[in-house]
Amino acid sequence: MPISLDGLRRFAVGRSLFPPTSLKRALENLGFVQADPIRAPARAQDLTLRHRVKRYRAGDLERLYSTLDIEEDVFVNYGFVTRSLHALMHPRADRSRWARGRRSRAQALVEFVRERGEVHPREVDAHFSHGTVTNYWGGSSSATTHLLDDLHYRGVLRVARREAGIRIYATRDHTRGPVDAAARRAQIDALVDAVVGIYAPLPGASLSSLVSRLRYAVPQWRGELKDALQRAGERLSHARVGALDWYWPEDERVPSAAPHNTVRLLAPFDPVVWDRRRFEIFWGWAYRFEAYTPARKRKLGYYALPLLWRDRVIGWGNVSLENGELHADLGFVESSPPRDRVFTRELEAELQRLREFLALEV
Repeated sequence: MPISLDGLRRFAVGRSLFPPTSLKRALENLGFVQADPIRAPARAQDLTLRHRVKRYRAGDLERLYSTLDIEEDVFVNYGFVTRSLHALMHPRADRSRWARGRRSRAQALVEFVRERGEVHPREVDAHFSHGTVTNYWGGSSSATTHLLDDLHYRGVLRVARREAGIRIYATRDHTRGPVDAAARRAQIDALVDAVVGIYAPLPGASLSSLVSRLRYAVPQWRGELKDALQRAGERLSHARVGALDWYWPEDERVPSAAPHNTVRLLAPFDPVVWDRRRFEIFWGWAYRFEAYTPARKRKLGYYALPLLWRDRVIGWGNVSLENGELHADLGFVESSPPRDRVFTRELEAELQRLREFLALEV
């Protein structure tokens, strides 16, 4: 039977929202969970994991981080990656490319961290007092914090844990990278397969965009990503549906099962809705993340969570806590909710799951 857009949409929802399992296994299945510091009503990484982990509670990832086989790092965005995926991205860069003064400060900072085992950025700043620098948003940041971030990105330091949300750093030693061109290509292909595994099925333009974003994961190999994209197009399972070519892991088949009667409020960066191009193809409307949009220009809300009913995103919800109670302000693409008792029941079940996830009195 020919593959249809409906089939691809059900495939996308079903393969990403796998049956809830343990936190360790869910992280292994995903490989990467995008992070965001905003809590509305919880951080994006927690909102993503709550659908995929049994009895998950907001903050579990941070609380259990040191016991899990994961690292904080940049992949296609910043987030949490499995150590096996982390190893494919490193070593990233040679510190000898730094200016001499910055290189000597970096070396001194690394020795400081190594001597103490773990450090809070405040300790580093108090010891070195490197001054301030202009950060990504145009504001002022501690130069030592900026250097810690740089060393973390380069893989010299790692995040050992968090303390009140602040990254606590330790040193990290990496083994050498691929020994020859064939091994390097295999490693890059493994990274491409990982990103496809998270976000598939993907239209061709989205596949190209995601492979390009791997330049953040492996800046040392950014010049090889174009060839990696070509190899992926030949290796991955694919089909032409309408006017678009779609791609997904080569060992998976598009199922024909009907969607479950389930309502879910998804994180803005959940793999189901992350690709805004695919979102519009699947659901016929444009979802935008508006937390950084001026309030007067927002259409959906500060932190609107896409509302998934069966395999359709039919609206959004802005969820807040007031006096220990959960409040959900819902909006719908069709102006009103489905007139369906099953939907009403399942929406309340989802709100109850949110209360339990947030450890609210019920």
